[in-house]
Amino acid sequence: MRRQIIVMFLSLFCIVLPNASAAERGALFKVAGGGHTMYLFGTIHVGIPEFYPLEPRIAAAVAGASVLALEVDPLADPERIAKAFQEHAMFAPGSDAYGAMPPILKARLERVLKAAQLDQAVVARFKPWMVATLLAIAQYGALGYRVELAVDLHLAQLAHAGKVPVLELESALAQVALFSRLSEAEQWRLLEESIDMIESGRYRKEALQIAEAWRNGDRAAFDAIAERAENDPSLSATFMQQVLLKERNGPLAEQLVRLLARSDKSVAAIGVLHLLGKESVPALLRARGMTVERVY
Repeated sequence: MRRQIIVMFLSLFCIVLPNASAAERGALFKVAGGGHTMYLFGTIHVGIPEFYPLEPRIAAAVAGASVLALEVDPLADPERIAKAFQEHAMFAPGSDAYGAMPPILKARLERVLKAAQLDQAVVARFKPWMVATLLAIAQYGALGYRVELAVDLHLAQLAHAGKVPVLELESALAQVALFSRLSEAEQWRLLEESIDMIESGRYRKEALQIAEAWRNGDRAAFDAIAERAENDPSLSATFMQQVLLKERNGPLAEQLVRLLARSDKSVAAIGVLHLLGKESVPALLRARGMTVERVY
């Protein structure tokens, strides 16, 4: 059960091809301030074998980094991550929340769970927002993208193997707790929106667009994704934009400013969606007086 929870965690923070030579993937920025420099790399929380090895600048930067900053180090403390999920993603033992679902919605949920090969008995233990997350993982998985090949996890493995210090910019508990701000009604609505998107094929289409934009380092595609998200009135898109991205961008940028002040040649790797748009982490760093160059 603990392993399942760790895999779920790696997929949250927003989803097989043959090996190829290392290429520019995601988004890369070089940040300078106070005589120090930092690489800021936009990651994706799933992966395919083709992603590795990472392109030479990133691989070399991590190998020689004074510190690697991640949102959360997935290798640091599995028990802590499991505890965060138990507190904020799971119903109390004996709960039968799904038994009260409207019959039509329940039938739709059962169909998408079956298609995703998710055990309904296990899923029933999780709150609606977590079930929506599990379904999102399944959509990426159907496209060949796997959480055990997540870029963040790969970077953490490189750093630990190379004895590079890893700094956590956030905590697992703080990240997962954000979803508890959704009311019970909003959680059910979010789950229903996910089912709507899966049934229409939109979810898988958009998951592929995000994954392919990262795989190709496609700046125009990233810009289009950011613009579409900004104009999406759905609860899930609004929560993603306002809470999971914009609300976190300020504290993330502040942490990076502090890191840059005390450490030279550091590397920071956070979800690529934090690096897009007018209120992105790079924009906030520029506003704080840092020199920010987009490498790709």
